[in-house]
Amino acid sequence: MADIVRKLAAIDPRIIYLVMGLAVLFPILVPIGLRVTITPPTQSAFDAIEKIAEGSRVLVSFDYGPSTSAENDPMAAAILRHCFARNLKVVSIALFPVGGDSVARDQMLLAAKEFPDKKDTVDYVNLGYKDGGQAPMKLMATDFKAVFPTDAAGRPYDSLPIMQDVKSYKDFAIAETLATGIIGEWWANLVNAQFHLDVVIGATAVSAPKYYAYLNSGNAVGLIGGLKGASEYEKLLVEKYPQFEGAYKQAGVLTATKGMDAQNIAHLAIVFFILIGNVFYVLMKRSRRAGDAA
Repeated sequence: MADIVRKLAAIDPRIIYLVMGLAVLFPILVPIGLRVTITPPTQSAFDAIEKIAEGSRVLVSFDYGPSTSAENDPMAAAILRHCFARNLKVVSIALFPVGGDSVARDQMLLAAKEFPDKKDTVDYVNLGYKDGGQAPMKLMATDFKAVFPTDAAGRPYDSLPIMQDVKSYKDFAIAETLATGIIGEWWANLVNAQFHLDVVIGATAVSAPKYYAYLNSGNAVGLIGGLKGASEYEKLLVEKYPQFEGAYKQAGVLTATKGMDAQNIAHLAIVFFILIGNVFYVLMKRSRRAGDAA
């Protein structure tokens, strides 16, 4: 028995790495569909879009980069699908470097492919990235065109049908920020608090706790917190619009729901290894004591 315990305790670490890798990969390739419980903040974020009248404009700000795309991309995809399914017009901007030139562009194009009837510059447009943080956010409250004289493709503001008669935040029904760092706070305490535009915040899991204060104060009407929140939004979207179910079950495509499955299975594997490690430690300790006594 002692020899068996010693051999198992000295197992090659690469085997553990392999098991962890399979624990993460398997749920992505073969969806498990673990239960997703909807929390009030995500429900509120979903309901905020549901309440908007068809044809209204939604301002979506891509305030993140590739480093948090695993969490923010699924939120973006779900929100854009939701907006297009409700015939809402989407205007995307970015206040985070690369957010508008790559992240927003890619997500908008992917969503638009699922809705061939939606036309660029008519039903959606990507205005691109604007540097300056809160300065352009304040200017957008009075002169949207001054901040984005052209879209990300260089087309003049006045040539974009979707932007006709858009002068300020008052011409949008809601703002959705997909944020990393502090940018989500700016939308809550500046755009909502001072200019009274409803704001939904999609934040990374590590940032989400601080946004509950804004949610409770009414400076945010909804909160999508990390991969968990994104998986909840995906579930709500599929329940309301079953046509999206295939997109979320497609093999090999990473979604928040699959990501949560992978995360949960990986956590279980870690707990298992911790328990086994402690069992081996106790058995080896007893074995040493037995050897000393002999």
